[in-house]
Amino acid sequence: MIQDIRLQQFRSYQDDSFEFSPAVNIIVGPNASGKTNLLESILLVARGSPYRDKDSDVLAFGASWTRLDAHTETGLRTVKLVTEPQLTKTYELDEKTYKRLSLQHTLPVVLFEPNHLQLLHGSPDQRRTYLDELLEQIKPNYATQLRQYRRSLAQRNALLKRAHRPTNEELFPWNLRLSELGAVIARSRAELCERIAGQLPGTYQSISHTATKTALQYQPRLGLDNYESNMLHKLEAELTTDIFRGFTAAGPHREDFLVLFDGRSADEIASRGEIRTLVLALKAIELEILHESRDRKPILLLDDVFSELDGSRRRALTEHLAHYQTFITTTDADIVLKDFASASTIIPIQRP
Repeated sequence: MIQDIRLQQFRSYQDDSFEFSPAVNIIVGPNASGKTNLLESILLVARGSPYRDKDSDVLAFGASWTRLDAHTETGLRTVKLVTEPQLTKTYELDEKTYKRLSLQHTLPVVLFEPNHLQLLHGSPDQRRTYLDELLEQIKPNYATQLRQYRRSLAQRNALLKRAHRPTNEELFPWNLRLSELGAVIARSRAELCERIAGQLPGTYQSISHTATKTALQYQPRLGLDNYESNMLHKLEAELTTDIFRGFTAAGPHREDFLVLFDGRSADEIASRGEIRTLVLALKAIELEILHESRDRKPILLLDDVFSELDGSRRRALTEHLAHYQTFITTTDADIVLKDFASASTIIPIQRP
């Protein structure tokens, strides 16, 4: 839980402070007033990274540094970014300084923002990111392993594009490393998908009030049991094709998951309302998985999506909000307020 926050030279804020309720906080204001900026500051304090842009983009225009200070039930958390002489980011927790937040030092958080409504119709990369961001919050070392995989992938792709044609012998160290890390990533995603799939049918039906049968399946291309050897063989066998393409085609960076409605691909037959209900169900499951895995209630951030949901879906969502600290951005507080029987805290934001 975040009790308050101070933002200095952070995006549209020069030096502003806000106090929060442990229940529902409604951040209301016109478009471009800084509502999402405030939400992003909470995300940065909680898990150490923004969700829209790279770190340097969170600084106010012309600023060379930014600072966030937030009190939680465990003490003061501070994030500092300085651009001169080079970009550095540090965290201070309990008077100790860190350059990167380990899993144990982050606060569990669930974000629901407009782009998530395109989860099924968007690119596979969007679905991979959805799984990876949740895994980074529940699986120790996953974030490090994912960074190492991406770094190794970039190195192999750079070799593929060289004027001098690389051989399998030259690529073998990268092939081996990619295969080892790729297996960890693919199996982690598959396990998470299996966990979500076990909860999805009941959660979707409770929100939609329909008998629609839903399923979610991870789609590895190389077989999970022998992923390392299968991927290594694939990388070596398709070297010529990869050189022609200029990139590595095999691995978890090309895999996807599939959602089914009554046995058919939801991407092909689901209506807009059904897709929104599905995303709501996934976010509700995400809350439960984080709560169970971390033994701590996650914070819920809803960025400008509440008003896009009809009354029944808003009521279904509020049932899941009752036990979590929630932040909702909106241009119309009345739309949100009428769905809450208990008191909510209004945080007005004016244009900068």
